[in-house]
Amino acid sequence: MTHGNADKAPAAARPSGVIVTDPPRAAAEEVAALGGYDVATVHEALGRTGSLGPGLRPIQQGVRIAGTAVTALCWPGDNLMIHAAVEQCAEGDILVVTTTSPSTDGMFGELFATALQHRGVRGLIIDAGVRDTAELREMGFPVWSAAVCAQGTVKATAGSVNVPVVVGGQCIRPGDVIIADDDGVMCVPRESAATAVEAAEARTVKEKASRAAFAEGQLGLDRYGLREKLAGLGVRYQTYTEYTRGGAGS
Repeated sequence: MTHGNADKAPAAARPSGVIVTDPPRAAAEEVAALGGYDVATVHEALGRTGSLGPGLRPIQQGVRIAGTAVTALCWPGDNLMIHAAVEQCAEGDILVVTTTSPSTDGMFGELFATALQHRGVRGLIIDAGVRDTAELREMGFPVWSAAVCAQGTVKATAGSVNVPVVVGGQCIRPGDVIIADDDGVMCVPRESAATAVEAAEARTVKEKASRAAFAEGQLGLDRYGLREKLAGLGVRYQTYTEYTRGGAGS
Protein backbone atom coordinates (compact mmCIF):
# COMPACT_ATOMS: atom_id res chain seq x y z
CA MET A 1 0.00 0.00 0.00
CA THR A 2 1.32 3.46 -0.89
CA HIS A 3 0.62 6.58 1.08
CA GLY A 4 3.14 9.25 0.07
CA ASN A 5 1.27 10.51 -3.03
CA ALA A 6 -2.27 9.65 -1.99
CA ASP A 7 -3.23 13.34 -1.85
CA LYS A 8 -1.73 14.11 -5.26
CA ALA A 9 -4.46 12.95 -7.59
CA PRO A 10 -3.80 13.53 -11.30
CA ALA A 11 -5.43 16.62 -12.76
CA ALA A 12 -7.98 14.59 -14.73
CA ALA A 13 -9.24 13.00 -11.51
CA ARG A 14 -9.80 16.26 -9.69
CA PRO A 15 -13.32 17.72 -9.54
CA SER A 16 -14.22 20.37 -12.08
CA GLY A 17 -16.54 23.31 -11.69
CA VAL A 18 -18.35 26.08 -13.51
CA ILE A 19 -18.11 29.87 -13.68
CA VAL A 20 -21.50 31.39 -14.41
CA THR A 21 -21.33 34.83 -16.01
CA ASP A 22 -23.80 37.73 -15.71
CA PRO A 23 -26.47 36.17 -13.43
CA PRO A 24 -29.65 38.17 -12.70
CA ARG A 25 -29.32 40.63 -9.82
CA ALA A 26 -31.82 42.32 -7.54
CA ALA A 27 -32.75 45.84 -8.63
CA ALA A 28 -30.23 48.44 -7.48
CA GLU A 29 -32.92 50.70 -5.99
CA GLU A 30 -34.29 47.84 -3.88
CA VAL A 31 -30.82 46.96 -2.65
CA ALA A 32 -30.22 50.60 -1.73
CA ALA A 33 -33.52 50.75 0.14
CA LEU A 34 -32.75 47.59 2.12
CA GLY A 35 -29.37 49.08 2.99
CA GLY A 36 -31.24 51.70 4.98
CA TYR A 37 -32.41 49.11 7.51
CA ASP A 38 -30.42 47.09 10.01
CA VAL A 39 -30.18 43.31 9.75
CA ALA A 40 -32.34 42.68 12.82
CA THR A 41 -35.18 44.81 11.44
CA VAL A 42 -35.25 43.09 8.05
CA HIS A 43 -34.86 39.67 9.66
CA GLU A 44 -37.84 40.27 11.96
CA ALA A 45 -39.88 41.89 9.21
CA LEU A 46 -39.51 38.77 7.06
CA GLY A 47 -40.73 36.46 9.81
CA ARG A 48 -37.31 35.82 11.32
CA THR A 49 -35.93 34.28 8.14
CA GLY A 50 -32.73 34.74 6.16
CA SER A 51 -30.14 34.96 8.93
CA LEU A 52 -26.77 33.34 8.23
CA GLY A 53 -26.37 32.68 11.95
CA PRO A 54 -23.93 33.73 14.67
CA GLY A 55 -20.86 32.12 13.14
CA LEU A 56 -20.07 35.05 10.85
CA ARG A 57 -18.62 38.02 12.73
CA PRO A 58 -17.43 41.43 11.48
CA ILE A 59 -13.76 42.30 11.70
CA GLN A 60 -14.82 45.96 12.08
CA GLN A 61 -17.55 47.79 14.00
CA GLY A 62 -20.13 50.39 13.04
CA VAL A 63 -20.43 49.35 9.38
CA ARG A 64 -23.55 48.30 7.47
CA ILE A 65 -23.53 47.18 3.85
CA ALA A 66 -26.05 45.88 1.35
CA GLY A 67 -25.34 44.49 -2.09
CA THR A 68 -25.93 41.69 -4.55
CA ALA A 69 -24.22 38.35 -4.06
CA VAL A 70 -21.46 36.95 -6.21
CA THR A 71 -20.79 33.46 -4.88
CA ALA A 72 -17.61 31.40 -4.83
CA LEU A 73 -17.48 27.74 -3.84
CA CYS A 74 -13.91 26.76 -2.95
CA TRP A 75 -12.10 23.75 -1.61
CA PRO A 76 -10.70 24.00 1.93
CA GLY A 77 -7.35 25.75 2.01
CA ASP A 78 -7.62 26.69 -1.67
CA ASN A 79 -8.54 30.18 -2.88
CA LEU A 80 -8.29 29.60 -6.64
CA MET A 81 -11.98 30.29 -7.18
CA ILE A 82 -11.83 33.59 -5.33
CA HIS A 83 -9.45 34.75 -8.06
CA ALA A 84 -12.01 33.61 -10.62
CA ALA A 85 -14.85 35.30 -8.72
CA VAL A 86 -13.13 38.70 -8.69
CA GLU A 87 -13.53 38.88 -12.46
CA GLN A 88 -17.29 38.32 -12.12
CA CYS A 89 -17.78 41.07 -9.52
CA ALA A 90 -19.27 44.42 -10.45
CA GLU A 91 -20.21 47.71 -8.79
CA GLY A 92 -22.56 47.11 -5.86
CA ASP A 93 -21.78 43.41 -5.40
CA ILE A 94 -20.79 41.59 -2.22
CA LEU A 95 -18.53 38.54 -2.58
CA VAL A 96 -19.82 35.48 -0.69
CA VAL A 97 -17.31 32.66 -0.23
CA THR A 98 -17.77 29.21 1.25
CA THR A 99 -15.94 25.89 1.10
CA THR A 100 -16.95 22.33 0.31
CA SER A 101 -16.10 21.31 3.89
CA PRO A 102 -15.24 23.37 6.99
CA SER A 103 -12.08 25.46 6.79
CA THR A 104 -10.55 28.20 8.92
CA ASP A 105 -7.55 28.96 6.70
CA GLY A 106 -6.95 32.62 5.84
CA MET A 107 -8.23 32.50 2.27
CA PHE A 108 -8.63 36.27 1.78
CA GLY A 109 -6.49 39.30 2.53
CA GLU A 110 -5.74 42.87 1.56
CA LEU A 111 -4.56 42.08 -1.97
CA PHE A 112 -7.93 40.57 -2.84
CA ALA A 113 -9.64 43.53 -1.18
CA THR A 114 -7.62 45.95 -3.29
CA ALA A 115 -8.78 44.25 -6.47
CA LEU A 116 -12.39 44.17 -5.30
CA GLN A 117 -12.43 47.82 -4.22
CA HIS A 118 -11.28 48.76 -7.72
CA ARG A 119 -14.38 47.00 -9.06
CA GLY A 120 -16.76 48.72 -6.64
CA VAL A 121 -17.42 45.67 -4.48
CA ARG A 122 -18.94 46.58 -1.13
CA GLY A 123 -17.54 43.83 1.08
CA LEU A 124 -16.89 40.16 1.75
CA ILE A 125 -18.86 37.42 3.50
CA ILE A 126 -16.67 34.34 3.98
CA ASP A 127 -17.59 31.13 5.77
CA ALA A 128 -13.89 30.43 6.33
CA GLY A 129 -10.82 32.38 7.44
CA VAL A 130 -9.56 35.86 6.62
CA ARG A 131 -6.25 37.55 7.36
CA ASP A 132 -4.63 41.01 7.05
CA THR A 133 -7.46 42.29 9.23
CA ALA A 134 -5.64 45.46 10.30
CA GLU A 135 -5.00 46.37 6.68
CA LEU A 136 -8.59 45.57 5.71
CA ARG A 137 -9.90 47.89 8.42
CA GLU A 138 -7.46 50.61 7.42
CA MET A 139 -8.53 50.48 3.80
CA GLY A 140 -12.22 50.43 4.77
CA PHE A 141 -13.09 47.10 3.17
CA PRO A 142 -15.79 45.44 5.31
CA VAL A 143 -15.52 41.71 6.06
CA TRP A 144 -17.64 39.20 7.94
CA SER A 145 -15.87 35.87 8.49
CA ALA A 146 -16.11 32.59 10.36
CA ALA A 147 -12.47 32.82 11.48
CA VAL A 148 -9.37 35.00 11.50
CA CYS A 149 -6.24 33.01 10.68
CA ALA A 150 -2.78 33.71 9.27
CA GLN A 151 -2.64 30.24 7.67
CA GLY A 152 -2.25 30.62 3.91
CA THR A 153 -3.79 28.68 1.05
CA VAL A 154 -2.96 27.10 -2.32
CA LYS A 155 -4.46 27.60 -5.77
CA ALA A 156 -4.88 24.11 -7.07
CA THR A 157 -8.45 22.79 -7.11
CA ALA A 158 -11.43 23.67 -9.28
CA GLY A 159 -14.58 24.98 -7.69
CA SER A 160 -17.45 27.13 -8.94
CA VAL A 161 -18.49 30.77 -9.18
CA ASN A 162 -22.04 32.16 -9.22
CA VAL A 163 -23.76 28.94 -8.24
CA PRO A 164 -26.14 28.56 -5.27
CA VAL A 165 -24.24 28.03 -2.01
CA VAL A 166 -25.33 27.31 1.55
CA VAL A 167 -24.03 29.39 4.46
CA GLY A 168 -25.46 29.09 7.95
CA GLY A 169 -28.27 26.91 6.65
CA GLN A 170 -29.37 29.55 4.13
CA CYS A 171 -29.25 29.09 0.37
CA ILE A 172 -27.64 32.09 -1.31
CA ARG A 173 -27.96 32.48 -5.06
CA PRO A 174 -26.00 34.91 -7.21
CA GLY A 175 -27.88 38.19 -7.36
CA ASP A 176 -29.65 37.75 -4.02
CA VAL A 177 -29.44 40.68 -1.61
CA ILE A 178 -26.93 40.45 1.24
CA ILE A 179 -27.26 42.77 4.24
CA ALA A 180 -24.59 42.84 6.96
CA ASP A 181 -23.92 44.91 10.07
CA ASP A 182 -22.60 44.54 13.61
CA ASP A 183 -25.36 42.01 14.42
CA GLY A 184 -24.55 39.61 11.58
CA VAL A 185 -25.47 38.79 7.99
CA MET A 186 -28.69 37.89 6.22
CA CYS A 187 -29.85 37.06 2.71
CA VAL A 188 -32.99 38.28 0.94
CA PRO A 189 -33.95 36.37 -2.22
CA ARG A 190 -33.71 38.73 -5.19
CA GLU A 191 -37.38 38.26 -6.15
CA SER A 192 -38.43 39.18 -2.59
CA ALA A 193 -36.43 42.39 -2.32
CA ALA A 194 -39.34 44.77 -2.96
CA THR A 195 -41.54 42.93 -0.46
CA ALA A 196 -38.72 43.03 2.07
CA VAL A 197 -38.43 46.81 1.71
CA GLU A 198 -42.15 47.26 2.42
CA ALA A 199 -42.04 44.89 5.39
CA ALA A 200 -38.96 46.56 6.86
CA GLU A 201 -40.56 50.01 6.56
CA ALA A 202 -43.74 48.78 8.28
CA ARG A 203 -41.71 47.29 11.13
CA THR A 204 -39.68 50.47 11.47
CA VAL A 205 -42.88 52.52 11.85
CA LYS A 206 -44.18 50.06 14.46
CA GLU A 207 -40.92 50.14 16.41
CA LYS A 208 -40.88 53.95 16.33
CA ALA A 209 -44.30 54.02 17.98
CA SER A 210 -43.21 51.49 20.60
CA ARG A 211 -40.01 53.41 21.31
CA ALA A 212 -42.01 56.57 21.95
CA ALA A 213 -44.40 54.70 24.26
CA PHE A 214 -41.54 53.12 26.24
CA ALA A 215 -39.86 56.51 26.56
CA GLU A 216 -43.04 57.74 28.25
CA GLY A 217 -43.06 54.82 30.69
CA GLN A 218 -45.37 52.27 29.10
CA LEU A 219 -44.39 48.64 29.70
CA GLY A 220 -44.08 45.96 27.06
CA LEU A 221 -46.34 43.82 29.27
CA ASP A 222 -49.19 46.24 28.57
CA ARG A 223 -48.34 47.40 25.04
CA TYR A 224 -48.06 43.85 23.70
CA GLY A 225 -50.87 42.33 25.81
CA LEU A 226 -48.44 40.07 27.61
CA ARG A 227 -50.19 40.15 30.97
CA GLU A 228 -53.01 38.10 29.47
CA LYS A 229 -50.50 35.71 27.97
CA LEU A 230 -48.77 35.22 31.32
CA ALA A 231 -52.12 34.54 32.98
CA GLY A 232 -53.04 32.06 30.26
CA LEU A 233 -49.78 30.23 30.86
CA GLY A 234 -50.57 29.94 34.56
CA VAL A 235 -48.05 32.51 35.76
CA ARG A 236 -49.27 34.30 38.89
CA TYR A 237 -48.09 37.17 41.02
CA GLN A 238 -47.17 36.71 44.71
CA THR A 239 -45.75 39.07 47.25
CA TYR A 240 -42.38 38.15 48.67
CA THR A 241 -44.06 37.21 51.97
CA GLU A 242 -46.55 34.94 50.22
CA TYR A 243 -43.77 33.32 48.18
CA THR A 244 -41.46 32.65 51.15
CA ARG A 245 -44.29 31.57 53.45
CA GLY A 246 -46.08 29.16 51.20
CA GLY A 247 -43.51 28.25 48.55
CA ALA A 248 -43.77 28.82 44.84
CA GLY A 249 -45.90 25.76 44.30
CA SER A 250 -48.45 26.27 47.08
